[in-house]
Amino acid sequence: MEKLELLSPAGDLEKLKMAVLYGADAVYLSGKDFGMRAYAGNFSEQEMREGIAFAHQYGVKVYVTVNIFATNNDIAQLPPYLEALASLGVDALIIADPGVLALARKVVPAMPCHLSTQANTTNWRSALFWQEAGCSRIVLARELALAEIAEISRRTELELEVFVHGAMCWAYSGRCYLSQHLTGRNANRGECAQACRWQYHLIEGKRPDNPLAFEEDERGIYILNSRDLCLLDYLGQLAAAGVKSFKIEGRMKSVHYVATVTRVYRQALDAYLADPHNFTVDQKWHEELYKISHRPYATGFLQGNPGASGQAVDSSGQVASHEFVGVVQSYQAAEKRVVVEMRNRFAEGELLEVVGPNTPSREFVVANLQNSEGKKIAEAVRVQEHVSFSLPFDVEEYSLIRRKKENY
Repeated sequence: MEKLELLSPAGDLEKLKMAVLYGADAVYLSGKDFGMRAYAGNFSEQEMREGIAFAHQYGVKVYVTVNIFATNNDIAQLPPYLEALASLGVDALIIADPGVLALARKVVPAMPCHLSTQANTTNWRSALFWQEAGCSRIVLARELALAEIAEISRRTELELEVFVHGAMCWAYSGRCYLSQHLTGRNANRGECAQACRWQYHLIEGKRPDNPLAFEEDERGIYILNSRDLCLLDYLGQLAAAGVKSFKIEGRMKSVHYVATVTRVYRQALDAYLADPHNFTVDQKWHEELYKISHRPYATGFLQGNPGASGQAVDSSGQVASHEFVGVVQSYQAAEKRVVVEMRNRFAEGELLEVVGPNTPSREFVVANLQNSEGKKIAEAVRVQEHVSFSLPFDVEEYSLIRRKKENY
């Protein structure tokens, strides 16, 4: 079968490396300007150069977002930026604004342009318009059902990209003014404050000082809080509908999230490509997705408008069955010791789990824990400190260390 692309988020250089090593075919990222995730860390020119070199070493493509809705000042500043991206070897641009698209076609005509989901393409006529304007791929609006995706595929020659996992915006294709209204941070320029996740109360016009909760809960209710998207069970149907790129949301998520979700969808897509007629979803893949921080999962609009079931109104918090505690920096096989960069505290004698880019999850007990100076310690407590401990089996660099939560 034709190769299907797994596209993973790269909020910074470490996340890019994790996405590449855990199985992405392509990654998407942003420079310091002109992207829709202003607080994701993002890439300086030097970081982008290093990230592109790393990705290309593994045969992984790099797409750069230039998908803000531009002002006149942005248009004036874009040409040298686009030329710089081309010189760095970027594989494609992700664009939402028609003016920016026209400018890119003129300034870097050889650069493929993908239409961002921010452009909210929901029908085949619009898709044809963007095809004629010079786009080679469309990131479809998230409000589409499976049959609608299939029809767009039949009627166009475009590559179709669809979000299959991650946070969902409550607003139509991410077109939201709530953050700007409440905080002055413009969501359509990458500065969203996620005001939709806040607590809200009902106010009666003549009683402004007496807010009422929608339910009998003093915390209020999260009426705009969308569930997270998970289309793991529908990969085969999406492929059959003509989807070529399967996109994971999460440039502002942790390296644990990026690596775990990428690994799951890599395994699933590989299994589908190996035998599409007998493809079944392994329950272990779902279990892995519950180990990362997430809101309750749903299937979005794939089977039609979810209505109220698409919202998680009782809480905006995230849950996970496991806690992320560290990243493997190296393994000293002769000494049977692993060096880990801490992300959360853990202790001697504790039961932990390790999973690598190419190795299954395995449990172990922390033994002979030492700090970076080689001194024995009872507990590792300083985030980003390098500590070491004994391990009875070999592990890969960039493996994840985590522990199961007691009360999950």
